[in-house]
Amino acid sequence: MRLSTRAQYAVRAMVDLALHSGGRPVALRDIAEREDIPLNYLEQLFNRLRRGRIVESVRGPGGGYLLARESAAIRVGEIVATVEEPLTPVSCMDEKKGRCTRPAACTTHNVWQMLGERIRGFLDSITLEDLTREARERGEAE
Repeated sequence: MRLSTRAQYAVRAMVDLALHSGGRPVALRDIAEREDIPLNYLEQLFNRLRRGRIVESVRGPGGGYLLARESAAIRVGEIVATVEEPLTPVSCMDEKKGRCTRPAACTTHNVWQMLGERIRGFLDSITLEDLTREARERGEAE
């Protein structure tokens, strides 16, 4: 099972924003350069993050993006869920493609359901602050 580039880029960009904001808006161009993420792709991600109320945009000179709330209150699972399709370990559990047609008869249904819950639980156990702290300890904030 693999998360998309979209989820990876979104989490990296959010860590960068948390590291470099200091209460001031950060331009996407700066995040794109530091993280080596195409600017147009980053714009699409931040539109989703803004709609998901994870970031706020500031227009005008000196504008950019800010965290919508403290980094300790933003969970990695929330970032991923905002930019990604629902995390389902197998296609038969993807509600957009139609529910499983035989959950009562499928002996593996509960395994896949529990796997999805554990993945979401793991991602929700990590905050943006946790990642930001780790990045600072590794010297990535310079």
